[in-house]
Amino acid sequence: MQKEELLERIRNAVVNGDVETAKEGVKKGLEANIPAKELLNALLEGMNIVGDLFDKGEYFLPQVMLAADAMTESIKILEPELTKGGEATSAGKVVIGTIEGDIHDIGKNLVAIMLRGNGFEVYDLGKDVPAEEFIKKAKEVSADIIAVSALMSTTTPGQKKVVEAAKEEGIYSKVKIMVGGACTTPEWAEKIGAYYAPDASEAAKLAKKLVSGES
Repeated sequence: MQKEELLERIRNAVVNGDVETAKEGVKKGLEANIPAKELLNALLEGMNIVGDLFDKGEYFLPQVMLAADAMTESIKILEPELTKGGEATSAGKVVIGTIEGDIHDIGKNLVAIMLRGNGFEVYDLGKDVPAEEFIKKAKEVSADIIAVSALMSTTTPGQKKVVEAAKEEGIYSKVKIMVGGACTTPEWAEKIGAYYAPDASEAAKLAKKLVSGES
């Protein structure tokens, strides 16, 4: 099987929620010495397609959950290779979560996966997380970045609370705060004193820039 054919098979397996085919494709890819990041990208591309189908009303929660299972189980196979990467040190530490009052986590999970795939140590707090918990964990692990997701307009003010809490606790100058989610905009991020990423891929790129001092 050719490389592109195999990557396409992996993408389609995620879209179809076919856990076993996705896992088999990843295993074959590793055996064929396809870089782990390329296999990860195929999984992410599949999940992005699922997200688009969900937004269009063509997919519903059961299909999304099956696709997420296919991706998650395949990631478990990839993780040992992704964490090798030939790098002795991590790219940085990120505390991530979906803000209090919001139980959406698919987008946040994608960002966490992309960050891990790019060498970051990721501390995922899950969903419905109070602002104070982000700060507490960031201080505990000496995080470089706090990433806060909000999918609903009613919960975006929670992102501002995280920024305010970081200032109150005296860590705002030491940690960069990234925000994202369906109702989050670049203008909102600038207004509250945070950095904005529109999707998982861009979030990973932004995180790299932030820890390197480019932004």
